Amino acid sequence: MIVVMDTRGDAAGTFEEYRPLLLGLAYRLLGSMWDAEDAVQEAYLRWTRTDPAEVETPRAYLVTIVTRLALDQLRSARVTREAYTGPWLPEPVSAAAFGPLETAEMTDTLAYATLHMMERLSPPERAVFVLREAFELPYEEIARIVGIPVATCRQHHRRAAARLAEGRDRFRPSTADHTELLGRFLDAARGGDLAALTDLLAEDVVAWNDGGGKVRAALRPVQGRDAVAAFITGLGARYGFGEVRVVEANGAPALWTHIDGHEQLTAFDVRDGRVHGLFAVLNPDKLGRVRPAP
Repeated sequence: MIVVMDTRGDAAGTFEEYRPLLLGLAYRLLGSMWDAEDAVQEAYLRWTRTDPAEVETPRAYLVTIVTRLALDQLRSARVTREAYTGPWLPEPVSAAAFGPLETAEMTDTLAYATLHMMERLSPPERAVFVLREAFELPYEEIARIVGIPVATCRQHHRRAAARLAEGRDRFRPSTADHTELLGRFLDAARGGDLAALTDLLAEDVVAWNDGGGKVRAALRPVQGRDAVAAFITGLGARYGFGEVRVVEANGAPALWTHIDGHEQLTAFDVRDGRVHGLFAVLNPDKLGRVRPAP
């Protein structure tokens, strides 16, 4: 075996070089930055106890450690999320935490709607999908990391891609178009213009609200154009929307506002000029990474 040594002889420096990539991997697998940071910190501790002579390539070694740690966390997290009060939504984050997003696949797997859809996958399916789609690893390497046969790895990827097919590989708006649509959405919601709001929504739109039992929120998804439009205009009529700011969350524009005295971030799944999904995060434990500066 050819051993590639760390020419700087600096284990900590090598790890820091890969930290954004590892955080991005763990976050895509877990949907929680808190949990992702725990996985990466544990990987760092293991890295510092590793003999460099046993490591062929640091990147592959660290990706393997973080993936396996995240898989262990994800399996236990699924049980916790099933007992969560109301819908569980991923923790929104700024894309800047993971460094430059160099490919469309990396951007897509960080998108809030994609992360939400990935909750439908089993832990191995999610790991295979992320490693293949975002990090473009060969099936043979993914199989080694996840600990499954290559044929099973291919099956997991096909199954995951099929489950997430809706809303992927279709036209997504530019940041400017996305922001412009959010502005029209906000004007219609603030003005109680039910017709204008309804026109911006896809027929099968769904609104999810995550209060985590700490802030009052709808305990079930609101489904369908008419129901979602009525729900939003009802909120506006009852509470108002307060100051609203456009912020970046998961690489796309989102709305930050106060409703009934509580902070809220709403991310949007925008496709073909209409809103297909709204993700309102009210749980204060999940808002620290995207809270705008005063």
